[in-house]
Amino acid sequence: MQVVLFKRKVVLLVALAAVLVGTVAQAAELRAGRAAVDITPSKGMPMAGYYHVRLNEGTHDELQSKAIVFEYGSERAALVALDLVSIPKRFVVEARRLIEARNGIPASHVMISATHSHTGPSMGSRLQRADNKAAKIAADYHKALPGLIAESVEQAVADLQPATVSAAVGHEDSISFIRRFRMEDGSTGWNPGKLNPNIIEPLGEIDPAVPVVYFETPDQKPLATYVNFANHLDTVGGMEFSADYPYTVAKMLAEVRGPEMVTAFTIGTAGNINHLDVKSGTPQKGHGEAARIGTILAGEVLRTFRKLEMAEPGAVQGSRRIVPLKTPTVTSEDVTWAQGVVDRYGKPGASPFYDQVKAFKFLELKEHNGKPIDAEVQVITIGDEIAWVALPGEIFVELGQAIKLASPYPITIIAELANGSIGYVPDRRAYPQGAYEVISARVAEGSGEKMAEAAIDMLIEHHKTVTGDHPGSWKR
Repeated sequence: MQVVLFKRKVVLLVALAAVLVGTVAQAAELRAGRAAVDITPSKGMPMAGYYHVRLNEGTHDELQSKAIVFEYGSERAALVALDLVSIPKRFVVEARRLIEARNGIPASHVMISATHSHTGPSMGSRLQRADNKAAKIAADYHKALPGLIAESVEQAVADLQPATVSAAVGHEDSISFIRRFRMEDGSTGWNPGKLNPNIIEPLGEIDPAVPVVYFETPDQKPLATYVNFANHLDTVGGMEFSADYPYTVAKMLAEVRGPEMVTAFTIGTAGNINHLDVKSGTPQKGHGEAARIGTILAGEVLRTFRKLEMAEPGAVQGSRRIVPLKTPTVTSEDVTWAQGVVDRYGKPGASPFYDQVKAFKFLELKEHNGKPIDAEVQVITIGDEIAWVALPGEIFVELGQAIKLASPYPITIIAELANGSIGYVPDRRAYPQGAYEVISARVAEGSGEKMAEAAIDMLIEHHKTVTGDHPGSWKR
């Protein structure tokens, strides 16, 4: 009798263990959800991207907040891509607060980035020359924006369902170009003009990588595609709202994969890269040019779909690090001069472009009063294969390449203009060369390298947490 009872206990324990294992496995399955929320402002909103006020006259294609939420075990993360020129820190702080309150996702696991569309709304510092009506439209929009961002995440959470994740990296080198050049006279030329005979060579190399992360259901129904590419978004122009070339990318992928799939585009480290080919005399502006670039990029994404490899689901990790960055010194004389430059907008004798650039820089730095700019560097990872890095400025491509080279993750995606907007961040090599990005930079030489070092450290920490590997044992 005792033997029989012992055998029954063993059977019950084995059955209980099987149930527990099944429960853990079920709890640890990967789930993903997606959503897109319209964030297009009202007509008459000041538009972004330039050093003069432009009031919007309509909408070519709606601007959206696109959210992808994924969950493994008890951990969730949210990736948000906004069709905006930038997303200043105050909007991120409030959106994260709402997201955590509504969905329990902590700030460390919420990455909010802007695509850098120059045909979106102005997000702050250059509103001072707008009239009262336009300023009111802008204030109302800015107040509502964090709630719209949170709504996109909330909808994505409601959409969570069993999923698989696959990833690969495509290659596209025909639509992006370094925009800084060594000139015949020894100067650094910034967008020096098409077919300019005084150009010697570009000062750097592009990043042709097209990382693609694809979420689908276990029965292969598409959920979301995350696309990243390092190329400035200033191809459309005009007075209508538009998401620029990512609009075409998303539209074409939806035509192939189905309208239920959400495509979230983020801009890579493109601080010194744009779409202008100076070796060609062909004009490159307007919706046709945006459609051309978007079509080529969508084509490469579709080719990359054939190379997708399913990633092993694993721990979802998120972390943030604040990196204090020194700022240039601004005197009271600088501020007085800058205010005079701004006051001459649209009047005879208006200041040269680089003076306008310096003026806005001085007026913004005045608010810091010599204090460092706190830049947030963020890393979100799934398992030991896919990593996202968020940097809060227009980052030179060399810095992004350094992070990718040092990362232990085979798929490392860097989204600039994420979780804040601190302006241009050149690498050390660029500061002595001068030109637009350096003149505009709000942070001191070496700032980009500090952020890159922080990102690399965090990537190593995440990877070691999952694998226990020493850096010397990474397998690429």
